[in-house]
Amino acid sequence: MKRTATGPESLTGRVVVVTGAGKGIGRALAERFASVDSLVAVNDIDPDAAAATAAVIEADGGTAIAIAADVSDSTQVAIMFDRVVDEWGTVDVLVNNAALVGPMLHFFEADEAWWRRIIDVNLTGHFLCCHRAARIMARHGKGAIINMSSGGATRSHRAFTAYDASKGGIEALTRALALDLGPYGIRVNALMPGSIDTTGMDHDARVLRGENIPAGRIGEPLDMTGPALFLASDDAGYVTGDVIKVDGGMLSQQRSATVDIHPPSLFPKLEDIGRPLSPTPPDHAP
Repeated sequence: MKRTATGPESLTGRVVVVTGAGKGIGRALAERFASVDSLVAVNDIDPDAAAATAAVIEADGGTAIAIAADVSDSTQVAIMFDRVVDEWGTVDVLVNNAALVGPMLHFFEADEAWWRRIIDVNLTGHFLCCHRAARIMARHGKGAIINMSSGGATRSHRAFTAYDASKGGIEALTRALALDLGPYGIRVNALMPGSIDTTGMDHDARVLRGENIPAGRIGEPLDMTGPALFLASDDAGYVTGDVIKVDGGMLSQQRSATVDIHPPSLFPKLEDIGRPLSPTPPDHAP
């Protein structure tokens, strides 16, 4: 029997697009894919952040290109994927990581522009990137798409109405695309991060958040990379339509409210709740 590459070895030479890779989880993912000799397209809405990640990869001997694009804009998404195809001929793996988390607003504080911007980036951005990448992958009969979910997809955060709605949509999108794209050799899965420190919390905050997690610590961006490599690799060839939790067991326990970062004490007071806000046009600025 001919030996074929498995695990990270099967990703050597694969073309990987990672969105929102200028910092945090996205940057860790881009660097990890490059470390196994994948060719990495580093996307971010911030051109300087994308360039910085690509520069680190190249300084470490990897191969990367930086592409600035807003994933909620179909024209920019099309240009991004055309650039990747022009550079490397195909797309083998798409990691949909780009997302807006905030601003955190209680439902009574929110307006239509806030809702639309978060849904546009988080959910529509996933759709647009999948829509483009899948057509490229289908021509080669093979591909892997990894979407980024959240515990808020199946449970909820306080003051995160739009974010949680977008993540629930991402999980539904993941399942639907697994069905539609499976016959073309394309697998679609999602990762569900837990409490991951992407901003550099101080020691006390890390201890407070981490002590309520069964693993005994808060997560790091690097914790997301092993599961991502697995889902992208040929070892996951029979895995599709699934969501893998990477949360240190946080969602397995009955009570974890103490890790919530927007407690009811911060909710609007009844006397401050007026009539519904007048509709405002969505703000599509970066």
